[in-house]
Amino acid sequence: MTRRYRRWSLSLLTLGVVMPVCPQTSLAATPPLAATSPSAVSEKERVRPKKKAHRPAHPLPAIEGKESISVSGKRLRSHGAEVAVTRAVMERFIPGTNPMQILAQSLPGANFTSSDAFGLDTAANTFYVRGFTQTQIGASLDGMPLGTQGFTNQNGVSITQAMIQDDLQGMTLSQGAGSLDTFSAQLLGAAMSYVSSDPSDKAGGRVSQSFGSYNAFRTYVRADSGTLNPSGTKFYTSFARTESKLWKGEGYQRELQADAKLVQPVGQHGKLTGFFGFGNFTQANYLSVTKNMWERMGRDTTYLKPDYEKAKLWAYYAQYTSDVPPGYDGILSNDEIGNYAWDGSQIQRSYLSSVTGHFDLSEHLHSDTIAYGNISSGVYGGTNNFVTSPSYGVPQLLADGTVSGVPMALQRAHADMRRLGFTQKLSYEAPHHNLIEGGLWYENNRWVYDARLYEDTPEAAHSMMSDLRKGTGHTWFENTYNTNTFQFFLQDRWTIIKGMTLLAGFKSLTQTTHGGTKNDYTQQLKDEGWNAYYRRPARGSLTASGAFLPHFSFDYHFLNHHEVYWDIAENLRAYDYYSQTTSGTAWGGLGNAAQPAQQVFDASKKTLRPERTWNYVVGYRYDAKFFTGTIDYYHTDYYNRLASITEGTANNTRNAYMNVGRETMDGVDILGAIRPVKGLEITNSFSWNDARYQGTGINYGGKLYSLKGKKQVYYPAYMYKANLAYLWRGTQFNFNVNYIASRPMTFLNDIRLPPYWLANATIAHDFGRIGFAEHFKASFGITNLFDTNYIGGVYGAASLSGDNNSNLFVGSPRQFIGTINAQF
Repeated sequence: MTRRYRRWSLSLLTLGVVMPVCPQTSLAATPPLAATSPSAVSEKERVRPKKKAHRPAHPLPAIEGKESISVSGKRLRSHGAEVAVTRAVMERFIPGTNPMQILAQSLPGANFTSSDAFGLDTAANTFYVRGFTQTQIGASLDGMPLGTQGFTNQNGVSITQAMIQDDLQGMTLSQGAGSLDTFSAQLLGAAMSYVSSDPSDKAGGRVSQSFGSYNAFRTYVRADSGTLNPSGTKFYTSFARTESKLWKGEGYQRELQADAKLVQPVGQHGKLTGFFGFGNFTQANYLSVTKNMWERMGRDTTYLKPDYEKAKLWAYYAQYTSDVPPGYDGILSNDEIGNYAWDGSQIQRSYLSSVTGHFDLSEHLHSDTIAYGNISSGVYGGTNNFVTSPSYGVPQLLADGTVSGVPMALQRAHADMRRLGFTQKLSYEAPHHNLIEGGLWYENNRWVYDARLYEDTPEAAHSMMSDLRKGTGHTWFENTYNTNTFQFFLQDRWTIIKGMTLLAGFKSLTQTTHGGTKNDYTQQLKDEGWNAYYRRPARGSLTASGAFLPHFSFDYHFLNHHEVYWDIAENLRAYDYYSQTTSGTAWGGLGNAAQPAQQVFDASKKTLRPERTWNYVVGYRYDAKFFTGTIDYYHTDYYNRLASITEGTANNTRNAYMNVGRETMDGVDILGAIRPVKGLEITNSFSWNDARYQGTGINYGGKLYSLKGKKQVYYPAYMYKANLAYLWRGTQFNFNVNYIASRPMTFLNDIRLPPYWLANATIAHDFGRIGFAEHFKASFGITNLFDTNYIGGVYGAASLSGDNNSNLFVGSPRQFIGTINAQF
């Protein structure tokens, strides 16, 4: 099986903390929108709300008061260890840009890389916030848990598939340890909260059309009903299609999305909201590579399609020899030859729906209830170079350099996920300036992952996007997992004096997963001539539980422009699951033919413990009309550090999933923004991170290795960011440049990825009213302005040492994208 289809979990990647960000210049006509957390509500509103004021469940109001996230002129103010990114800031970027990419280009300590200009390639996307990846950061949409934000949808859905980016009203990042009221079983530090826009009170719509390099285009259409009756009923529906050819190799990437939202006020003190989101992502994959493949074969190295004879020849060398094809001695290893396959692809579909109810039960007691359902399916895989299509005999290398038979086959994983859950939150405005909040979350998740093989022929392979139905092909193995999650939190936010707040609370989390291998047919496939190899079947249950996970935070605004804050919390992360072959999970990639996976799982179950972190943050912010400056220090103690280590070919990997001991992380973020003239803001930030493993010894492959003092894999120690934003008479210009320092790519730090600079620029002009269009706007953007050749995304487990692991993705080259849009 080619490495490209071993969907490793990102649990091996170390985690970190987020810090506050400076004010952002608003470039929209409407004011920016503030955060939704209680910290974003002014002191007066928190403790003495107006009796008849209708309070929606997830508002993003313009906030008054110095201690809140608010709008001052055209700048966005952060509050404590939390930052809000408004719709106005999102409008600076190319329409449809991944929201995580926008966060990374706006915040110090954050880093996002992908293989495409829009950042939609879920397999290649890598997002870090001070060492934490998107799979260890809590995420929610209008309070609804989104689960892991990684490649697959085994326990949630990515924001890029849950909602069209244009329909987001804003997003907040609760930095430091993450907020208690974010429901997540993956959160070890930081939490992302996305808020959707409400339907407009006025009937109308929006249209946007983009065109770009590599035949890229994006269409977005939205229709708002306006207020339909005296009760305030209103809704909107929207649709988006994004498509582009691959910038290297054969194939395309396409995403279809649809949203609908209905809002129904209930009297003066309540509101019901219904939401539906659909995402359909059809993607030809980019080849994941080793560092040597990138350096020796170049940026454009990719799958072998359309040269089918070459694909069969290379599969023969990988599967039946230890040599390399003629002309590649000293350039590629036999393992690397096996990484090159005919092609790879995926099809992901997701349906997300929810009903939300917000009610003011009394003047001081408020309730928010969410019931949600999420169904997704996926078809993952591609050509497997390490099995043989049996109908054409045992492959032979012929005298003319061609191959008889077919030393490869199409492998597809058919995956299905079903999530059902609800959340309930209550907030009580108690005497003496206390806001007491509590809530609970329950979710049941069922995950099915079945792998099947389909014969290729001597003349042609299967179609890249074959959506092969269940019941077809030859089943290799079948996996099922069932997970129950429960979380509870309780907190009190006390306003000590005006501008000074103290939060104290805790959460409880427990998650139990039953499952693993249901059936494994490896021996049967061997008997049929598929040349199948050991697939590591294992089954059992694991529980991660923390009864008392405390959280404390403090925020103090003084002397008008000054703010100090700190944040301390303990977090726990539940165990990952995916399939019996996937390294990086407690059930996957275990053992070998001599030591069965079930035996390893049973032994590991006695010693494995869920990962925990203690996060500490302290910061200072100065915010005035012409200058904003922040400096933050953070420290993380990481316990029960679980890591997956892998190397070798796909059919003969050497995997381990183990506790590598403690890890510590220290870091500093410094940011300064000046606004010398109206409309101009220049921002510079610098980030330093020192994350080191503290384990004195790990037993891997029968040998003892020490990780003491080794730096965290795949995360840079230094990052520098500069941004220039200028608005003048309806024309806005934005330029940003990032420097990413070198990154270790092995646990022993013997090989590093080189540093790189990455820049982007956009310019837009609003022509105002033209005909029946209220706002007619044209924009032009350039991604990777200097055409940097760099390694961006990383997917999968790191090696202990050496360059024998094809889990790197080359970043996309310079691309041009132009857009016109109008509102009606």
